[in-house]
Amino acid sequence: MSAGYKRIQYSCYGGPDVMRIEAFQLPAPGKDEVLVQVRFAAINPIDWKLRQGRMKLITGRAFPRAMGMDFSGVVLAVGASVSRFQVGEAVFGLSRFKESGALGEAVVTKEDFLASKPDTLSFADAACLGTPGVTAWNGLIDKARLQAGQQVFINGCAGAVGEAAVQIALMSGAKVSGSCSASNVARAQALGVSTVYDYRLTDLTRLPARFDVVYDTAATMTVSTGIGLLRPGGCLLDLNPGPGKFLRGLIDRRLKLVIGTPRHEILETLASAASEARLKIRLGEVVPLDGAIQLIRELEQGRKLGGKGVVAMER
Repeated sequence: MSAGYKRIQYSCYGGPDVMRIEAFQLPAPGKDEVLVQVRFAAINPIDWKLRQGRMKLITGRAFPRAMGMDFSGVVLAVGASVSRFQVGEAVFGLSRFKESGALGEAVVTKEDFLASKPDTLSFADAACLGTPGVTAWNGLIDKARLQAGQQVFINGCAGAVGEAAVQIALMSGAKVSGSCSASNVARAQALGVSTVYDYRLTDLTRLPARFDVVYDTAATMTVSTGIGLLRPGGCLLDLNPGPGKFLRGLIDRRLKLVIGTPRHEILETLASAASEARLKIRLGEVVPLDGAIQLIRELEQGRKLGGKGVVAMER
């Protein structure tokens, strides 16, 4: 057991008030696991959705439970069968979905959920890549099999997953259109979105264009609207799965549900693209661990940072 670390955790499902910064112990890493001293952790909406108990059928009822998915840091120990990393190596990646734990001073995760951090990429920037980059890749590449020359529409193209999806689509040789708020139109255009719609002023059911892939990264589009934007043979990527959508997806192959599933090959590709400045997720605000609960609370209540909320760990 390793002891003396602090992290954000909670002893029951609920709202922001259940979060605490508390001491905890970590077991030694198992055969395919890696213990990482966290340098930076990024905040994602999935963090508070898990804490609210929205996925308790998966996460269970064992408490206390940790928070946080995305991080960067330095390897402290490796399991017996780990071959890709050594103690002292700089890495980034994701914690395991059920256990979480990135919003703390140390975390144990699977070897396959990590990649080496390029020297040219800061720890803070590396911490932002995991969930947005993996989710974008799972949808566009794994599910949609995106090809060069195809037309993509990204709903929410200025959010973290949307930003990653825009950049991955462009790397794949696709042409990208999208929607976002008026304040983010210039940012989306700078990323390479060819046609940007203000979502407040645009009725997406009336768009004249049709697309090979529609990715609802904002999780605000109805299935019927998304399907209506497709070309023959196209697909709608949905980030907000539920029982009804699972059933519909079995019947209508145009609807593809995306559940973030990291693999080291994806993370290594993201690292390469980020080191070459072809992929970047914006940093919004960096706070120390003792300021993280307040920032999570504000983000959960709708505060917009214009980039990722990031927590800097200090030991």
